[in-house]
Amino acid sequence: RTTGKTTKKLKARALWDSIGHAAWASADPGIQFHTTINDWHTCPKSGPIRASNPCSEYMFLDDTACNLASLNLMLFRKGGQSASVNRQSTGRPTADTRLPTAEFDIEAYEHAIRLWTIALEISVLMAQFPSRQIAELSYRFRTLGLGYANIGGLLMASGFAYDSAEARGLCGALTAIMTGVAFATSAEMASEIGAFEAYPDNAADMLRVIRNHRRAAYGPKDGYEKLSIAPVPLDHATVPDARLTEAARRAWDRAIELGQSHGFRNAQSTVIAPTGTIGLVMDCDTTGIEPDFALVKFKKLAGGGYFKIINQTVPEALRVLGYSLEEAKAIIDYAVGLATLRTAPGVNHESLRAKGFTEEKLKLVESSLASAFDIKFVFNRWTLGDDFLLKGLKLTAEQAAAPDLDLLAAIGFSKQDIEAANQYCCGTMTLEGAPGLKEEHLPVFDCANPCGRKGKRFLSVDSHIQMMAAAQPFISGAISKTINMPNEATVEDCKASYMLSWRLALKANALYR
Repeated sequence: RTTGKTTKKLKARALWDSIGHAAWASADPGIQFHTTINDWHTCPKSGPIRASNPCSEYMFLDDTACNLASLNLMLFRKGGQSASVNRQSTGRPTADTRLPTAEFDIEAYEHAIRLWTIALEISVLMAQFPSRQIAELSYRFRTLGLGYANIGGLLMASGFAYDSAEARGLCGALTAIMTGVAFATSAEMASEIGAFEAYPDNAADMLRVIRNHRRAAYGPKDGYEKLSIAPVPLDHATVPDARLTEAARRAWDRAIELGQSHGFRNAQSTVIAPTGTIGLVMDCDTTGIEPDFALVKFKKLAGGGYFKIINQTVPEALRVLGYSLEEAKAIIDYAVGLATLRTAPGVNHESLRAKGFTEEKLKLVESSLASAFDIKFVFNRWTLGDDFLLKGLKLTAEQAAAPDLDLLAAIGFSKQDIEAANQYCCGTMTLEGAPGLKEEHLPVFDCANPCGRKGKRFLSVDSHIQMMAAAQPFISGAISKTINMPNEATVEDCKASYMLSWRLALKANALYR
């Protein structure tokens, strides 16, 4: 890497097979595509890009760094109100049912991008770096890390399946606007305080990269400059709001116009970070570019215990898809349960009294159900006490002390009774099989993994990669994302995932089985 000389020769097929097997066995190595990365490098005259940060979103020269900032996309969805989206039997919108113009606040989004680009530029002067070399080069190139989070939530709330052409169109358009406006703002700053120090040496290459970004925003599949692999361009026909494609083109027109006149203040402007921690603070249902991981989540309470909720975007998605409040409530209750056994089928207050439960113990059970993953977690010696198990329910000491005690089964409830009561009380944690939910709407609620015990549906590996491919042509850096694979995925599946990522011009792929 330092001299450019060949030190060892390997058989490509054997190396490829080893990479696939290692990824299948341990999820490592994550793959980065060196040629694609450097084809989009804005400063090749200053050296090649050799690697990224561990999360893979920041790809630039050695010994540089950037500060990150992410926008919660749901906050730009005006009021959570949208016209009902009429859908065909496929569950996809018809040509005349695009999101209404009030749906996404483009003006506010552009303003936020502009504001945070300026804020991140200021942060370069305020940042503290771990070494003198990193500090000097970061000042010299002034790379920024603006991104977004909660696109999975935005898509679900808008009634679009993550694995759909409309979702990828919306993602591509929003990403194109973000980076286009960020670079235009960077060029504006350059007009006032000058371009970054290394810009003169790299001006021709950076403008070429900007032109490629702009071309992808306009939508052609070919005609790109010095790219080994053509990107996946913005498909205007699939973008649910025509205003977004207009804004994307406008942003990149302005970026290239101002950049040609003034250069750019920053060598990079955007990345898509994982936002795993900051996403919680921003009240995001989903992180980065990720889909939802699960429909029902348990939040730990500061005072102890847990609180079970369905994702905030599910009720809004049901409303957008045309369900009444009563229908939506029944669907949500199916997923999260009613947190009571009073009138549950099979195991309820009446049947429990017949088994020896007192009113005091029933109240104790009820108070514990709201935070329970399963009703079996409530019916145990720690909740009810050994004395009650031995004297009230007539269990033997050996039964009460057994670590695998299934108390409800031990006192005579059938497996069917327990399962029915558990679903009524704790919910299924999935929408599959929910009363009144139309089959064609299920894809809207697909997550990275099957949800609950009954859930079978989950997003395909390719859907993750295709969503990244929709965004990558409009990201200055790269994308931090996990490609979720089922446990039964094979070595060949892992290799196919890497191959598809390369063919779609991604810069990196990190998979997890």
